[in-house]
Amino acid sequence: MLWTEIRKWAKGLGYDTIKDKEDGRYYWAKSGSDDPSCSGVAKSVSKLAKAIYNHHTDNKWIEHQEEYEKNKEEKRISVTDYGK
Repeated sequence: MLWTEIRKWAKGLGYDTIKDKEDGRYYWAKSGSDDPSCSGVAKSVSKLAKAIYNHHTDNKWIEHQEEYEKNKEEKRISVTDYGK
């Protein structure tokens, strides 16, 4: 993902984003809101997109995202006696 794409997408949803080149972080906030819960900091573009999406959807899909991450772990292949 590119930050410019996420910035345009976020702008369409009513969010402002800033990329800080000094600390390498991405800052986001709901446009026109003084509420600190309507803003945040992300370490990567994908985490920025996820944070904005979760805020925009009122955290409706967090459980699904956590379950996906849990199931994404690499599955190990085990050797069995099948076919002997």
